[in-house]
Amino acid sequence: MDYIAASRKPAVAPSASGKTSTLRKRLLALPRKQKRLLQIVVDTCLIWFALWLAFYLRLDDFYGAQPFGGHAWLFIAAPLLTVPVFVRFGLYRAVMRYVGYQALATIALAISASAVLLGLAIFLYPEPPAIIPRSIVIIYWLLSLMFIAGLRLAMRQYFRGMPFNLHAGSFLHANPGPGAKMRVAIYGAGDAGNQLLMALRLGNERHPVAFIDDNLDLSGRVMAGLPVYGPDDLARLMKEKKAQEVLLAIPSASRARRAEIVNLLAPYPFSVRTVPGFMDLASGRVQVQDLREVGISDLLGRDPVQPDRQLFERCIRGQVVMVTGAGGSIGAELCRQIVQSEPRTLILFEQGEFNLYSVQGELEAYIRYAGLDIRVIPVLSSVRNQERLFDVMSIWQVDTVYHAAAYKHVPMVERNIAEGVINNIFGTLYSAQAAIRAGVGNFVLISTDKAVRPTNVMGGTKRLAELVLQALACESMPRLYGSAGEQPMPNRTRFTMVRFGNVLGSSGSVIPLFRQQIRAGGPVTVTHPEITRYFMTIPEAAQLVIQAGAMGLGGDVFVLDMGEPVKIADLAKKMILLSGLSVRSAQNPEGDIAIDFVGLRPGEKLYEELLIGDNVSPTEHPMIMRANEKRIEWERLKSALAELGNAVKYDNYPRIRELFLELVDGFQPDEEMVDWIHLQQAAASMLAGAAQRRAPSLRSEIARFEV
Repeated sequence: MDYIAASRKPAVAPSASGKTSTLRKRLLALPRKQKRLLQIVVDTCLIWFALWLAFYLRLDDFYGAQPFGGHAWLFIAAPLLTVPVFVRFGLYRAVMRYVGYQALATIALAISASAVLLGLAIFLYPEPPAIIPRSIVIIYWLLSLMFIAGLRLAMRQYFRGMPFNLHAGSFLHANPGPGAKMRVAIYGAGDAGNQLLMALRLGNERHPVAFIDDNLDLSGRVMAGLPVYGPDDLARLMKEKKAQEVLLAIPSASRARRAEIVNLLAPYPFSVRTVPGFMDLASGRVQVQDLREVGISDLLGRDPVQPDRQLFERCIRGQVVMVTGAGGSIGAELCRQIVQSEPRTLILFEQGEFNLYSVQGELEAYIRYAGLDIRVIPVLSSVRNQERLFDVMSIWQVDTVYHAAAYKHVPMVERNIAEGVINNIFGTLYSAQAAIRAGVGNFVLISTDKAVRPTNVMGGTKRLAELVLQALACESMPRLYGSAGEQPMPNRTRFTMVRFGNVLGSSGSVIPLFRQQIRAGGPVTVTHPEITRYFMTIPEAAQLVIQAGAMGLGGDVFVLDMGEPVKIADLAKKMILLSGLSVRSAQNPEGDIAIDFVGLRPGEKLYEELLIGDNVSPTEHPMIMRANEKRIEWERLKSALAELGNAVKYDNYPRIRELFLELVDGFQPDEEMVDWIHLQQAAASMLAGAAQRRAPSLRSEIARFEV
C-alpha cells in the first residue's frame, strides 16, 4: 500500500540543488583521462584570460592585447609553456576534492616557473611584432595564480557539496535535518584539531561548527573558518552553534587533564568522543580521524604506568615464552606486549579453539607487518591436563610461563564452585608442577585484588593459587602433589604473583555492559550506590605482569599503585552524560536514562583491597610494590589440596567451604551457598525426606482401608 501510494504522488520538478547534485555526480563519474583533459582545457582558457587581462590592466585599453594579431605568438606560447610545467609538477594527478595547502604551494611554484619561462621567451624574441611591456609578466603571474588556485579551491568545495552563498559571503554547510551531518565542536585548536577539521570536511558524517580551546588568547578569534570558544563559553556555544558532539583533539594531554575536560563537559548535553592518544598516533597504527568513544580510561584521572624497557625484556627477548589462557582478554594482551620484545618462540596455550585461532592470526599478522623473526605455536589444550603442560614446556624448553588461564566472573564461579576450584586452584598447581619438572626459569601468576580477604569463591580460589606458588617457592626439593610426587624434584623455578584490580574492556567488564544498556535506552544497572572498584587498562595490566615477573625473587606478590578507587554509580552517571543524555532521577524525572540499583550479587564486595596487611616494600619500579604476606608450609598445603580434591570429586560443597575457611585468611563467604549442584542436591534431599515421612502414614491408611 505504501508503495502504491508513493507511486501516485504528483511529480515534483527537480530543484536547482538537485540539478547541481546531478552535475556533480556526472563530473565525478568521468574517466580519469577525461577529467585531466577537461582540466587542461579549463587551465588553457584561464591562462589566455589572465594574459589578456594583464594587457588590459597595464595599458588601460580593452584592445591593448592582440591575440589574433601581433601578440598571437604569445597567446600560443603561454599555454604551451605552462601546461607541461603543470604536468611536470603533478597538478593533474591531484584529486580535486582533496586539494590542500600543500597542493596550493605546488600550484604557486608551477605558475612561477611557467611565468619565468614566458618572461624568457619574451626577452629572447628578437623583434616581436607588437610591443609587450615587461610588467605584463608580473601581472600575468599574479592573475593566473589567483584564477587557477582559486578555481581549484572553489571546485574542492563544490565537489564536497558546499556551494558558495553570495549573500553570506561564505561556503555553505547543510543544516542538520533527517540524515544530515552531526554538528560537532573540536576541543583543541592546535595541529591535531586542524588535522581533524580537514578530515571531517572530507567526510559526510560530521559538520564542524566551532573550536574550543584553553588558550584564552584564541577565544573570539576565527581559525580555519571556525569561531574559537573558551572553556567558560560552553553554554553560549551550545546556544549559538547547537553543537551535538564534542571531539577531543588533544592527543598529548595527560589522563588527568582529559578527566578535567570530561568533567567540564559532563553537565552539557554533548556526546563526547576523542582522537587516539599521542603514542598511538606516533606509532602510525591510527590516524587523527580515527575517533573513539571516551572510555573510563579517560575518566580515571591517572596516567598509565610507563614500562621500564629493561625490566620488560629481561624474561622475554630471545627466549621461549608460554602464555596459558592466551585467548582471553589478559592473555591476548600479554601476547601482544610479548611479541614487541621479540622472544624467540611464543607458545599460545588455550582451551578455546576460536579464541586460539583469533589471537594466533592477529599475532602472526603483526609479526609479518613488523618483519620480526618470531615463531608462534598455538597449543589447543587445558591447564587441567598436567601431562600435556609438561610435554609442551619440556619439548620447547620454555624459559618463562605467564599463567593467565582462570575463571574470573564472580557470580558464575559462585554458582559453579567445583569448576572454579579445579580450574583456578588445580590448574595453577598443575601448571606450576609442570614448570618445576620441565626446569622452567620463571613462572608468573596473574592474580586479582579479589584474593584479598575474599567474600566469594573466585577470590578464594585465586588466593589459594597464590598460596600454592608461595609454598612451592620455599621448596628446593619438593615432593609434588599427586603421582608426580613419588620422588623429590629439584626446583629451579622462580614463582611470582601479580595482583591488580578490574581490567577495562576485559571479558565481564562493567564498561561494555553500561555502554550496551545506554544504547538500548536503559536502565543502567548498578548493584549498590556505594560500591567502588580499582581500575586499570588491559595494556597496563599486561605490562605490570611482565615487569613484575622480571623482579621476582621467589614467592613474591606484587601489587600496583592504582590510585583511588572509582565509585561505580558515579561512573555510570558520567557515561550517560558523555553520551549526550541525561540521568533520570527523582530530581530529574524527565531524564533519558535511569540508574537502577539491583543489589549485591552472590559473593560481591562493596570495596576491594590490594593488600592483606600493611607490610609492603618498594621495588625498582616506582609504581610497583612487593607485599609480604603469610605462607603455608608445602606439606600441610599438599594434604589440604588432597582433601579439597576429594571434596570436589564427591560434590561435598560444605567441606570445600570448611577448607577455604581454614586455609584462606579473611575468607568471609555469604551465609547461603548458591552453587547450582549444591542447591539441587539440597532440594532432592528435602523431597526424599518428605517422601519418607509420608510413607508410614500412607501404609497405615492403606491398611485401614483394607480392613
